[in-house]
Amino acid sequence: MSARDRLTDGLYGLGWSTVKNLPEPVAVRLGRTIADLAWKRRGKGVLRLESNYARVVPDASPERLAELSRAGMRSYLRYWMESFRLPAWSKERIKGGFDPKDLHHLTDGLAAGRGVILALPHMANWDLAGAWVTTKLQTPFTTVAERLKPETLYDRFVAYREGLGMEVLPHSGGTAFGTLARRLRDGGLVCLVAERDLSSSGVEVQFFGEATRIPAGPALLAQQTGALLLPVTLWYDDSPVMQGRVHPPIEVPESGSRAEKTSVMAQALADTFATGIADHPEDWHMLQRLWLKDLDPTRNPAKNSARNPVGDSVKKPPAPEKGTS
Repeated sequence: MSARDRLTDGLYGLGWSTVKNLPEPVAVRLGRTIADLAWKRRGKGVLRLESNYARVVPDASPERLAELSRAGMRSYLRYWMESFRLPAWSKERIKGGFDPKDLHHLTDGLAAGRGVILALPHMANWDLAGAWVTTKLQTPFTTVAERLKPETLYDRFVAYREGLGMEVLPHSGGTAFGTLARRLRDGGLVCLVAERDLSSSGVEVQFFGEATRIPAGPALLAQQTGALLLPVTLWYDDSPVMQGRVHPPIEVPESGSRAEKTSVMAQALADTFATGIADHPEDWHMLQRLWLKDLDPTRNPAKNSARNPVGDSVKKPPAPEKGTS
């Protein structure tokens, strides 16, 4: 590993070993302090977050965007503080840490035995929602993780999520889709973070009035397996309990080619994500480029994921910044 990779891995190892043992009020204050310091530095991640919020809230003044980015960084660090501490949470703490609305869409689908796909954007704390599903509902599920660098950091994330009761498949390599399809045909649950395309096979959609690509995987899996496709959005309020909503299912169109059906379903998924993000923009943790206008025209997504159409389940760790701007 390079020195930078060793530093990144060491920092996250320190987070998991130290933060999880802090009293909760201390961890909350620490997360907010780190968030405010990062926000004041105005590094690349903060500027990108603010730029993304400008699409979500197009009439926002510069002052409003600054407020949103500060709240967004606090929400983002709350995610990390909670995630570092989740392995130390009791089952009762996990059960009481999430309050999803309209859960019947999920429970009815599972009871019918047809398989369920939960598709989420990068909002609030995906890991807590997953831990709640495996603990409160006692339902295991399968997900996909982006291969992070260094490899030791990826291994940490896999071990962490497996410890919470998830089956984790690597995003790269091209084998995840087949395994997910088998799990769904057996009546299982699959969870995918799915508003950011990591492949060369994403579907172009309109998202807050501009073009981007999202993974085709959720729509393709629903078509091929008959599984229920349910969008989920998450957010924080002023309490320690995370909020969420399971939205009505996105149906497979009755007519059209596979590509046409996938396009229609992907747009419906993007529209549902956009509704949840617009309601709680500060809890959307998108510190990367997303819209096609912002991407490098020479970008080759295939380098990242070997044409795997599924989404990912990792909020990419922020790399240490080299300076301020």
